[in-house]
Amino acid sequence: QVQLVESGGGLVQPGGSLRLSCKAYGLSLEYYAIAWFRQTAGKEREGVSCISSSSDGPTNYADSVKGRFTVSKDNAKNTVYLQMNSLKPEDTATYYCATTGERLDASGTYYCDYFEMDIWGQGTQVTVSS
Repeated sequence: QVQLVESGGGLVQPGGSLRLSCKAYGLSLEYYAIAWFRQTAGKEREGVSCISSSSDGPTNYADSVKGRFTVSKDNAKNTVYLQMNSLKPEDTATYYCATTGERLDASGTYYCDYFEMDIWGQGTQVTVSS
């Protein structure tokens, strides 16, 4: 069965850190780019970060998380991680991972982008509060 399973969410104080995991089953992350999204009630879903399928994984970050969040992957564990540091109350949301599309740039490098999100995880809740 093809699925993505997120874990690692929880309650953390402002300024704290969490590491989210997105483990893939039934598909190899060597061939899929993965994106992280977050959503809160009443707000549009926001693309947070993505990582391409290639081994050196070009990455992308939303302006709201640049310098605080880091996406990485371990192909041996078939898992993508989102390390979240210096968390703020506005980071509170349900975080989802999903497969996403890639585009080819002029140099021949594939980079991830937010389209054709075909497979989604169930989400993990992150709450940043004192």
